[in-house]
Amino acid sequence: MANIQELLESGVHFGHLTRKWNPNMAPYIYTERNGVHIIDLYKTSAKIDEASAALQKIANSGRKILFVATKKQAKDIVAEKAKAVNMPYITERWPGGMLTNFVTIRKAVKKMASIDRMKTDGSFDALSKREKLQINRQREKLEKNLGSIADMTRLPGALFVIDVKKEHIAVAEAQKLNIPIFAMVDTNSDPRPIDFVIPANDDASKSIDKVLSYVTDAIAEGLADRKADKEKAKADKEVTAEETK
Repeated sequence: MANIQELLESGVHFGHLTRKWNPNMAPYIYTERNGVHIIDLYKTSAKIDEASAALQKIANSGRKILFVATKKQAKDIVAEKAKAVNMPYITERWPGGMLTNFVTIRKAVKKMASIDRMKTDGSFDALSKREKLQINRQREKLEKNLGSIADMTRLPGALFVIDVKKEHIAVAEAQKLNIPIFAMVDTNSDPRPIDFVIPANDDASKSIDKVLSYVTDAIAEGLADRKADKEKAKADKEVTAEETK
């Protein structure tokens, strides 16, 4: 259960200036203080729990959850938290068509793998200095934009977005494909396209870190359950095999 005191200490309740608000966020606003909207943390806590339960299920089913956060104060936190639970993430720039044109994106990822193969099988060494330089540059660019999704062989089971206003292209693509969207939504954003809204301050790194730690703990739990189920199934199979001998 998301702890209200912890959320408060991490500044999750600070929204935007009242004049910048999106009226659709009204149900999640507790009050305003000095011209700034204050988010109702009881609602945030309930929404974190709801999102966590759903994400745990998705992780347990073996599907990937793609994290999206390209804003400065979120990038490093998202990369670190997503990596810890072995989930793909985009923190550089959303490659347009990342979901709606997934086949093309997969080709780019495969290109990266083929460059790596060239380096191990020696064919890279046979190239001229200029060709090597070109290929290395291409590899670096691919790595920067797509390295974190190299293991994502099919469309993700869900998207987790920080700042839906900034990541509106990602949100629109997920909507088009009916991929569930989970997001930290601040008082200046429209929560309507989001399936699982977590009303929260999406500008402060402390707030982002706190909300993500709850979410990724739930994902880790889902993954652990999946592993345990698989091991149990394997053990049961072995027992049955023994018995039928």
